Amino acid sequence: MLTSLSIKNYALIDHVDVDFQEGLSTITGETGAGKSILLGALSLVLGRRADTSLVIDKSKKCIVEAEFVIARYNLKSFFKEKDLDYEKFTTLRREILPNGKSRAFINDTPTTLSVLNELSQQLIDIHSQHETLQLADKDYQFQIIDALASNKNILYQYDTELSMYKKLLDELHKIKIEQQNAKEEIDYNTFVLNELEQSNLQIGELENLEENLEKLSHSEEIKLQLIQAREIAEDEQIGLKNLIFNFKNSIDRISGFSSNYNKLAERINSLFIDFNDIADEIENESENISYDANEIDKLNNRLQLIYDLQKKYKLNSIEELLDLQFEMSKKVDTIVNASEIITVKKTEIKNISEKLSLLAGKIRKNRQNAITDFTQQIKELLANLKMKNTVLKVELIPVDDYLYNGKDDLQFLISADKGIHFESIKKAASGGEMSRIMLAIKSIVSKYTELPTIIFDEIDTGVSGEVSGKIAGVMQMMSQNMQVIAITHLPQIAAKGDQHYKVFKEEINGLVKSDIELLKHDARIEEIAGMLSGQNITKTAVEHAKQLLN
Repeated sequence: MLTSLSIKNYALIDHVDVDFQEGLSTITGETGAGKSILLGALSLVLGRRADTSLVIDKSKKCIVEAEFVIARYNLKSFFKEKDLDYEKFTTLRREILPNGKSRAFINDTPTTLSVLNELSQQLIDIHSQHETLQLADKDYQFQIIDALASNKNILYQYDTELSMYKKLLDELHKIKIEQQNAKEEIDYNTFVLNELEQSNLQIGELENLEENLEKLSHSEEIKLQLIQAREIAEDEQIGLKNLIFNFKNSIDRISGFSSNYNKLAERINSLFIDFNDIADEIENESENISYDANEIDKLNNRLQLIYDLQKKYKLNSIEELLDLQFEMSKKVDTIVNASEIITVKKTEIKNISEKLSLLAGKIRKNRQNAITDFTQQIKELLANLKMKNTVLKVELIPVDDYLYNGKDDLQFLISADKGIHFESIKKAASGGEMSRIMLAIKSIVSKYTELPTIIFDEIDTGVSGEVSGKIAGVMQMMSQNMQVIAITHLPQIAAKGDQHYKVFKEEINGLVKSDIELLKHDARIEEIAGMLSGQNITKTAVEHAKQLLN
């Protein structure tokens, strides 16, 4: 619950500190005294966007702090998830700096507005006149029914499955588009793939072909030179073999006389062995070389095929041609295997759809059960609020599509003649009736949630004195389970508060400032009497005020 609120340098408020208690607290004050400013400051600390125009003294920062007791509300996991220090007495703070920048804190730890807002939604509900208009909004109506139906967890599961369902549908759509595009190119892609596969291209093949062709094209010259080299090596008189052999023998004869000569002999012997190997290899090459016109034609044709493919597909290497072949293979496979892929995807979608339908069915069943109890409670509360002939009907209409929150449409209908003629709640209810209906709904919802605090901002607008007493009774009933704060213009409601605060203006050093004070018994009688009779308080008004308080 909200235990204290501190406001500095905000609109007409210079510095205000106010403590709040459990039960029902009422706040009164003349029009323009600053009640809306008080709520504006509280909204700021709950995560609303900062309005720098409301900072009066631009040389100082605006600070708003609100302290809450949160021990009973199972919020430890939230604090752990957001990496915040958990404290039984938790303080929310907003600062608007002189340069216009805004900062937010939870227990002195800097945080973001989104986190501040997320936490505040679990701590307090500020009900304004504007929210009463939301009663005709379908999303708001679903929030009410789902809160009563305890659908929070199952709606989370549904949302998870729905996200996957939409993702799979999107993937299927893309596959079908790719399939269609591929069908339009299938003949061309298949032709390219077949042509490249039949070519049987190999990495490094082009270089080998060009080398072999060069060799065969000069085979006669190569053979002539190999023969000449062999004759130089093998000639019996002046052949290099004999000369090197004799050269080797001369050094062998003196190798025993010195280690240097021995090393020379070893080197010459190695040279002799290498030369003999080279001579033998030259002889083999000479015997194997021959001019082969057919082989030359074969190599030329193979080279020309590769050159033609490179030119045709505007590529520069066999590697790039093989990459094209792989790409065409994938595109063709997409068509060949598309039916199988689509079948698998449709099966996945069908399985998710079955899960969604099962969850949507559970959500609907919970809603139907909640609606039965809800409409009965509303009927009893409205009768107590002087609307005994008013009947609220909630229609739950199954739909075929998967909506964001199930497979239901929803309507809140109202009848002022015991359920004979039903109309849209927006058309059938007056402002005062809408306020009472909303109060009844809030009263019911508060039983199903652990919300610590609710603030009603002039929910009594447009109602009579007699009805206002009934409204106060409902608020008192709600305050048994939660903290209720009511801003009101009606003395009948103000008198029902366990605590009564007054917002007022005063002039200080030529400047008008707003302030708030907790009224003691005599001051409270005076305030309520003034609400009854105006500025000129009569004895009758004082007596009436005492009766209301008693």
